[in-house]
Amino acid sequence: MPQATLAISRTALAVAAIATLAACGSRERPTTELQSAQINTIGVNAFLWRAALETVSFAPLLQADSAGGVIVTDWYANPSNPNERVKMTVTILDQDLRADALRVAAVRQVADGNAWVDAPVQAATVQKLEDIILTKARDLRRKAVAG
Repeated sequence: MPQATLAISRTALAVAAIATLAACGSRERPTTELQSAQINTIGVNAFLWRAALETVSFAPLLQADSAGGVIVTDWYANPSNPNERVKMTVTILDQDLRADALRVAAVRQVADGNAWVDAPVQAATVQKLEDIILTKARDLRRKAVAG
């Protein structure tokens, strides 16, 4: 490549880089009214995702798929009640922060001799987990909008 062409190419590249950087120096802040789905790179609502992970963090994770919105825990036994264990699945169904965008399912087992036997999970338990996740997600969103 001739020297003149190389010099022109470098100059053009430098001007393009400076123009790009100059655009970054704008004092305008992005609007905070963007839906969280428009500002994250995962497939589900980022606030619900983070809140769900925090809420079930006491149990070991088997699967966490942010693109599909599924969190599956392994069995967890409360040290104060080792004869009972639970396993949870949290599914985030939408990119919007809405109550119907969240599903929590739980399986409970109790020890019966040397075997684990399925036992019913109170509906209030699942509802309470959903409420905790939604409250945390709203708090995270509120903090993101304010800050």
